[in-house]
Amino acid sequence: MMDLHTRTLTELAAGLEKGEFTSVELTNALLDRIARHNDKLNAFVTVTTDEALAAAARADTARASGSGGVLNGLPIIHKDIFCTRGIKTSCGSKMLDNFISPYDATVVENLANAGAVVLGKSNMDEFAMGSSNETSYFGPVRNPWDLERSPGGSSGGSSASVAARFAPAATGTDTGGSIRQPAALTGTVGIKPTYGRVSRYGMIAFASSLDQAGVITRSAEDAALMLGVMAGFDERDSTSIDEPVPDYVAGLGESIEGLRVGIVRQHFDAGLDAECGARVKESIAVLESLGATTVEVDLPNIDMSVPTYYVVAPAECSSNLSRYDGVRFGYRAENPEDLLDLYCRSRGEGFGDEVKRRIMTGTYVLSAGYYDAYYLKAQQVRQLIANDFKEAFANVDVIAGPTAPTPAFKLGDKVDDPITMYLNDIYTIGANLAGLPAISVPCGFVNELPVGLHLVGTHFAESTLLRCAHQYQQHTDHHKACPEDFQ
Repeated sequence: MMDLHTRTLTELAAGLEKGEFTSVELTNALLDRIARHNDKLNAFVTVTTDEALAAAARADTARASGSGGVLNGLPIIHKDIFCTRGIKTSCGSKMLDNFISPYDATVVENLANAGAVVLGKSNMDEFAMGSSNETSYFGPVRNPWDLERSPGGSSGGSSASVAARFAPAATGTDTGGSIRQPAALTGTVGIKPTYGRVSRYGMIAFASSLDQAGVITRSAEDAALMLGVMAGFDERDSTSIDEPVPDYVAGLGESIEGLRVGIVRQHFDAGLDAECGARVKESIAVLESLGATTVEVDLPNIDMSVPTYYVVAPAECSSNLSRYDGVRFGYRAENPEDLLDLYCRSRGEGFGDEVKRRIMTGTYVLSAGYYDAYYLKAQQVRQLIANDFKEAFANVDVIAGPTAPTPAFKLGDKVDDPITMYLNDIYTIGANLAGLPAISVPCGFVNELPVGLHLVGTHFAESTLLRCAHQYQQHTDHHKACPEDFQ
């Protein structure tokens, strides 16, 4: 039983099926591990011990009777942005520190119906606004590869938990790279599916036209298993797309012979750490050795993705976060003098600096006299970026490059310089602006810190991305590496 934490989701599923251990035994082993090690990482907002053990017992009963879903008895973690009935859903914010959700998000519901056991809710940047997990009201998450460094954000608690072997899989959300960037910085696999592929119902909104739920795991095979359960049409989400969900696991073994891999010229510029670039190029060479061909592609407007994102996302966040007014739910200022004082102090005391910064930016770009100059112009550039991707995918099947410009940076290094922090998402934002699926896969190390290979596909090409990532992982072992202090 000592090695349960080292097994992947797929391996644990096989062990449960063979009767090597029960779900209760597995859940207890991982809860004990969390109790021993979480103080080092601060990866959780809430650990749901009682609920997890009860779910594990139900899973064992279901298995004994020959029933249960594809994830029956398997432990996972939810990012604390997904509403979970009867459990705090904080979004990493003081504003929602007292919010107990009365319902489950569709993602939570789908995974529960498949038999998954939820160990807890992971720490995150406040309202998913951040790239380092330092904006959380509950304090920063630390990277298990180096406790002085960031695990990335905003899904830093999820990525750190999977890297530290607290659970084999965790949900995340990705608005501009918030699954893939932390996956790269922690040596895990992170996939953001096509916009509309996974329901956003019950996923607390940051920027509605960009947000997408996904998953962080240790292998592409595990990601395929999780995504198959999470994906699908949901009539409760107006942006959900009614498109059949393929069997992502079934296609993993197919060859990538003849796969056309596009290399973006703009992604290998002076902003990329030279050693990170070398690891990415080595990983592309592995794909070529498996029969893939490479083609240079041009995304002429991709350099505008960061400024475009930081107009569109704050504008939408300004609108979405207007509901937090101290009246209906969430934090409420004490002893307000009048209604205006209640609004001002509840929001002033309940939101952190980065959230306030983005609300103010968004309100400005939407204001009369500035809407056309900023928001409308950003949406026009967004369409140009989407068109660039469309033209590129006429000639290639996937686009490959780095996930992040550097390995994990030290906590505190960028927190006082928002612009430098924002540039950490320079390679990931384009996929969100265009609504495309993308995955980050571990592809080596620089100074003993993980580096990620970023693969982008055309709409609904998750199967191709997962197959490419899986075939790469069959010929490399970067994804098997574990931080020394968490082995």
